[in-house]
Amino acid sequence: MPLARLRGIVEEKGADWVIVGVGGIGLVASVPSTAADDLAVGRQAALFTYLHVREDALTLYGFTSRDELRLFEQLIGVSGVGPRAALGLLSALDGPRLATAIASGQTDLLRKVPGVGQKTAERLVLELRDKVAVPDDLPPPSLTKQGERQADADLVAALMGLGYTQMEAQNAAERLPDAGEASLEERVRSVLQSLAPR
Repeated sequence: MPLARLRGIVEEKGADWVIVGVGGIGLVASVPSTAADDLAVGRQAALFTYLHVREDALTLYGFTSRDELRLFEQLIGVSGVGPRAALGLLSALDGPRLATAIASGQTDLLRKVPGVGQKTAERLVLELRDKVAVPDDLPPPSLTKQGERQADADLVAALMGLGYTQMEAQNAAERLPDAGEASLEERVRSVLQSLAPR
């Protein structure tokens, strides 16, 4: 029988995982970073879970709401979107905002999530636009703080790959004006245009 829910004390946690103690056993669950931020070590946690079974591994994914679990299951039902990519989407955009971005066809916003390219973003919109549950009273979707930090980290890494030092890359990323829905490639191009030739 699938493991549907998990309730216990949070014993340890990281950016996107928690260990929940249940009956003397510590169960590791991968969770969206937004959920990890809300869970505290030593406090009770209740997670809706999805057990991903592969030949070489069993991975437990946990979510703080049934709606978020349902959205995760919809995401991994899309060709080319695995559990880790789905978790990344739910970390960069919380469940309601992610659903809104998909329903409104905002592929540019989806592409800002690490590991999501243009084709995957378009496939998500095409297959899920009419299936996701969108709240009525939600502000326009935008990346969470974690998603923004990850987008900045990706920009810094890309610049370092082009030969800039970490300090040069971080300074350039901080000076870059708000690029709206720009992709990583467009943001790198904007930075290169603003930097003096090396």
